[in-house]
Amino acid sequence: MAGPLTVPGTRAATAPLKVAVIGGGPGGLYAAVLLKRLDPRREITVFERNAPDDTFGFGVVLSDETLGGIEHADPTVHAALQGEFVRWDDIDIVHRGRTLTSGGHGFAALGRRRLLEILHERCESLGVRLRFRTQAPSAAELAAGHDLVIAADGVNSRTREAHADIFRPTVTTERCRYIWLAADFAFDAFRFEIAETEHGVMQLHGYPYAPGASTVIVEMREEVWRAAGFDTLDEGQSTERCAKIFADALGGRALRANQSPWTAFRTVVNEHWSHGNTVLIGDAAHTAHFSIGSGTKLAVEDALALAACVDEQPDLPAALAAYESERRPVVASTQRAAAASLRWFEELATYTDQPARQFAFGLLTRSRRVTHDNLRLRDAAFTGAVEEDFGCPPGTPPMFTPLRLRGLTLRNRVVVSPMDMYVADDGMPGDFHLVHLGARALGGAGLVMTEMVCVSPEGRITPGCTGLWTDEQGAAWRRVTDFVHNGAPTEGGSPGAAIGIQLGHSGRKGSTRLMWEGMDQPLPDANWPLSAASALPYLPGVGQVPRALDRAGLDAIREQFASAARRAADAGFDLLELHCAHGYLLSGFLSPLTNTRTDAYGGDLTGRLRFPLEVFDAVREWWPADRPMTVRTSATDWAEGGTTAEEAVEIARAFVAHGADAIDVSTGQVVSDERPEFGRSYQTPYADRIRNTLGVPVIAVGAISSWDDVNSLLLAGRADLCALARPHLYDPHWTLHAAADQGYSGPGAPWPPPYRAGSRTPPTGRTDGPKPRLTLS
Repeated sequence: MAGPLTVPGTRAATAPLKVAVIGGGPGGLYAAVLLKRLDPRREITVFERNAPDDTFGFGVVLSDETLGGIEHADPTVHAALQGEFVRWDDIDIVHRGRTLTSGGHGFAALGRRRLLEILHERCESLGVRLRFRTQAPSAAELAAGHDLVIAADGVNSRTREAHADIFRPTVTTERCRYIWLAADFAFDAFRFEIAETEHGVMQLHGYPYAPGASTVIVEMREEVWRAAGFDTLDEGQSTERCAKIFADALGGRALRANQSPWTAFRTVVNEHWSHGNTVLIGDAAHTAHFSIGSGTKLAVEDALALAACVDEQPDLPAALAAYESERRPVVASTQRAAAASLRWFEELATYTDQPARQFAFGLLTRSRRVTHDNLRLRDAAFTGAVEEDFGCPPGTPPMFTPLRLRGLTLRNRVVVSPMDMYVADDGMPGDFHLVHLGARALGGAGLVMTEMVCVSPEGRITPGCTGLWTDEQGAAWRRVTDFVHNGAPTEGGSPGAAIGIQLGHSGRKGSTRLMWEGMDQPLPDANWPLSAASALPYLPGVGQVPRALDRAGLDAIREQFASAARRAADAGFDLLELHCAHGYLLSGFLSPLTNTRTDAYGGDLTGRLRFPLEVFDAVREWWPADRPMTVRTSATDWAEGGTTAEEAVEIARAFVAHGADAIDVSTGQVVSDERPEFGRSYQTPYADRIRNTLGVPVIAVGAISSWDDVNSLLLAGRADLCALARPHLYDPHWTLHAAADQGYSGPGAPWPPPYRAGSRTPPTGRTDGPKPRLTLS
C-alpha cells in the first residue's frame, strides 16, 4: 500500500496511487478516467476479459442529470458524447392497434459500443493502461499489490461472489424473460407495444440510439415464454420469431442479435459495498430494471461519487465509507422505482383491458417517478384527455371527483385512514374523538374513518382503545357522527363528509401498553386473557400466549361483531369496515403463519377464510342494505411462508362475493419478524393488482403523502380511494389545502363558510425589492 502523501490542490491524504479496475464497462472506465484526471501520478490498470470492440446490448440512455455530472467532472468526455447523441421527446404507446403519444420527456441515447470507444480514447489519452482480452486476477490478489481495487465486473461479479460473506448480496431472479435485439432503422419515439398472443401477453420496448439504429427489447412472463416455445429456439430463431410477432412496430423489418440470449433480470442488493481496499460499483453493487434505463446511469454516477470521495476524504476507509453513504440512498430510491416499473410489466396482462388512455397513463407513471402533475407539465393535452376519460369535470383534479358506493356518495376520493388514538376510557369515545374526527371532516376529506373500534373488552389492543359493546358507547359515537354530518356546513347542495367505522378484535395482539409506553409490550398488570386462531404469541417469549378459539368462542365473537354492527348503524355511521388485517383476530385466521388449525377453520385458504366470512355475513345481515361495507386486508405478510399475492386476490374475491363494496388493501403487521419494503406508496401495488385483476373498487394506503400521488393513482386506475394517515395528523385540513394548491374551488372540496377566509395562503413578509426603473452607466 502507498504511504501518506500530499496531493497538489487537495488536503493531505493517504491517496491511492496504484489502482486496479476489474471490468471495462462504462462505470469502470469512467472511474479510471476521473481518478487519473484528479491525480496524473496514479498508475491505473483496467482489466477487461473481452476485446475492445466486443459489447453486449446496443443503445444506452443517459439522463440530463447524469450528463450534467459528466460535464462538470470531465468536459472532454462530455463534449465527445454530445456529438454522438440521438435526442427525442415523445413516447408512443400502442394499445390494441391504437397509438397514443405523450411528449415533452427528453431522452438522449447513443450506441454502447460508441460510448466505450469514447471512454477508451479518453483513458489512453490520460495514460490509463487498458488490458483487453485479459481475465483479471482475483480481487484478493489485486488488493495485495494495489492501493485501491474497483470491482466493476457486472451483475455476475466474481468479486462479489468471492467475498459474499462480507458484501452479503441478495440476488432476486424476476419473473420475466427478455432478449436484447436491434433494428436497422430509427424509431422516432420511445415505443412501447404489446402483443396479445394465444400464449399470453408480450411487450416490446424500443428506442433509437443512432440515426439508423434502434434498440429493441422483447419481454414476457416466464410461463408465456415457455408456452410460446422460445425455450426451444436458438438465438437466430428467437430473433426471427420476435420480428414476426412485432411486424407492425418494425414495419416488417428484420431484427438482429449480438450474443443475445434470453435472460431473466436479476435484482442485486448488497449489504456492504466495500471490503478492505476493494469496492463494488455499478451492477456488481446493485441493479435496477432496464425499463427505467438506469444501469449505465447508476454505474457512471457511482464512478463520479467514488472519485470525488477518494479526492475529498483524508484516507481510503473514509473515502469508501463516504462513497457508500452518498450513493446508497440514491440507489435505493432508484431500485424502488425500478421495482415498481418491472412489477407493472410483470403484471401487464392485468392492465390490457383498461381504456387506452388510462393504460398509457399507467405505463408512463408506473415507476411513481413520473406523476400526474409532472406529466401535465410535459404534455398538458395528453394529461387533459386522460382526465376527461376519467370523468373529471372541467377544472377538477381527479381527487375531487365524487364516488358512489351503494347509497353513499363521497364528495371526493380522500379518506382519513383509521388511526388508533389510545385515549378512550373503558372503550368510551370522548371529547378528543369528537375534535379529532370532526376536525378532519371540516378539513375536507370525503370519508373520515374511526380507529379500530373493538367489539368487546377482551378485543381491545390497549386499555385506551375505543369500543362498541354497549349502548352507551353507541350514544357517544352518535355525538361524533352528528357533528360530522351537521357540524361542517356546506353550500350549494354538495355532500358533506361521510364517516365510517372500522370494527375489529385484537386477537393475539391485545392486552398491551399504550403505543407511547411500549408498542406491543404486555401490560405490567391487569392483563386480560387473549384468544386467537391458534395458540401462538405475537412476540415469542414476551407476549401472552392466546387461547385457540373453540366452537363456543367462535360463535360468541361472531355475535359480538353483529351486535357492534347494529349499534354502529344506530349511531349513524355511513360505512362499515371489517378489520381483517394487521395480525388482529380475523387476520390471524387468514394468514398461514398465524393459523395452524387442523379443523374446518384452518388448512387451505378455503378453511382459513371460513371464520372471517362468517363474521362478515353476520355483520352484513345487521348493516343496512343501502350502506356500503369494506374489508381491510393485509395483502402480504412481508415474511416467508405468509399470504401470497395470489391468495391476497382470492381473499378479496371471496369478500366481494359475500357483498363487500370495496377492499381496503394494506399489508403486514401480521408477524413480528416481518421485513417490509418501505418506500413512497409502497403498498399501492397490492391494491393495484386486486383492482385490476378483479375489477373491484379498492382503497389504497401506505405512505401516500402528496395530492399529486393521489391524482396519479386514481388516473392510472390503481385505486378508487386513497387513505392517508400521517398527512392528516400533520395537517387536519390537508384536503382543503390540496384543493387550494391546485387552484380548485368546487363541490369536491367546499370550505366551510366560517373558514372561507383561510382558503388562500396567508401573505408573508415582503422579500422582493422595488423593480429598477433606470439603468445608469
